[in-house]
Amino acid sequence: MTTSTIQAALLTTQANVYFDGRCVSHSFKTPSGEEKSVGVVLPATLTFNTAKAEIMECVAGACEYRLKGQEQWHTVQAGEQFSIAENSSFDIKVTDSFHYICHYA
Repeated sequence: MTTSTIQAALLTTQANVYFDGRCVSHSFKTPSGEEKSVGVVLPATLTFNTAKAEIMECVAGACEYRLKGQEQWHTVQAGEQFSIAENSSFDIKVTDSFHYICHYA
């Protein structure tokens, strides 16, 4: 199931811009205090580092990802997700666009 809306979120209006604009996101907090971000990754192959554990939910588009220490790439599409451990990293390959919600643990 893909999240299409989040009610009554407290949104940070200044964008987080990474990798020369190839990833742009906005941070927000839900009414229950959960911290998340929503954004898009444009075509690129990138490496993201994590401080907290994350769940990356694909809301549109697709990507391939590879978790730190693994050789195999996995594909995720709209309605699917993948998890990354805290203090880790993952590689991501995007050929069109990858729209996501990052749920921080």
